[in-house]
Amino acid sequence: MKEINIREIKKSPVELISDGWGLVTAGDEKNFNTMTVSWGAIGEIWGKDAAFIFIRPQRYTYEFLEKNDIFTITFYGEEMMDALRICGSKSGRDINKAEVCGLTPVFTDGGVTFEQAEYTLVCRKMASQFIDPAGFEDTSIENNYANKDYHKVYIGEILKVYKK
Repeated sequence: MKEINIREIKKSPVELISDGWGLVTAGDEKNFNTMTVSWGAIGEIWGKDAAFIFIRPQRYTYEFLEKNDIFTITFYGEEMMDALRICGSKSGRDINKAEVCGLTPVFTDGGVTFEQAEYTLVCRKMASQFIDPAGFEDTSIENNYANKDYHKVYIGEILKVYKK
């Protein structure tokens, strides 16, 4: 992995997150979990490069995000889409996702990435808060929450970016 400036990534954030998906991973060498994300954003807030991720509280990764200040967001090539589907549909409570998907963990900067990642964003939590439906200006958003299980938004300062 080579450290780069985030501005060297030529793909748009929409292409990275929405079209290509990614993995959010939190934990440490002893215990970590990863999950697929296709909702999120990359930008700037409070004078810092930042990543915004949305995690439902019933997801196993949520527990790791709550306990750890560092998380990573990793992006992959098309050849990894089957693995990303598994990481988004199976729980780390039931299986070792890294092992099942053939992902090789790499521990760096207090976080966990994977050898197969094209890009890794190492982030430090700056803020988090549950989505409040009282703020929905577009009432159709509520259709995403039939069970009223609103996401928690995590805003992470992007500390480092690595390219494979």
